Amino acid sequence: MPLRPNTIKSKNKLKKRSKRLGRGNASGCGNYSGRGLKGQKSRSGGRRGLKLKGLKAMLQATPKLRGFKSLQTKPTEVSLEKIQKNFKDGETVNLVSLKEKKLVNVKAKEAKILSNGSISIKITVQGIKCTTKAKEMIVKAGGQVE
Repeated sequence: MPLRPNTIKSKNKLKKRSKRLGRGNASGCGNYSGRGLKGQKSRSGGRRGLKLKGLKAMLQATPKLRGFKSLQTKPTEVSLEKIQKNFKDGETVNLVSLKEKKLVNVKAKEAKILSNGSISIKITVQGIKCTTKAKEMIVKAGGQVE
């Protein structure tokens, strides 16, 4: 038998009839139409407002639960000890040179020199923040901070 639109037989199990609400008590879904008795959910348009109220409360609570993340980027910290090991006498230390020596991540936007360790070489620091103690140690060793 060829397959044509008029020869296809549909399976009754696949077709689910929709509930006919409010069509008398004999139908099984009359009187309250499956909504139960009184309350906000039984009224027309009542369920929509409930979801929104719950969602609003949840959104208001999320900063309190998860905490606040600052949008300002923190500078990557570099110790004087690492600068002492990786740089030679008379070299300039800037963000590009720190990235080349892999002391700072490639995606880093700013760096800060901390006074961890000691320094004995003369270096010039350009465009990088330094702590006051690190600045003193660099100048004491004969270097410059610009």
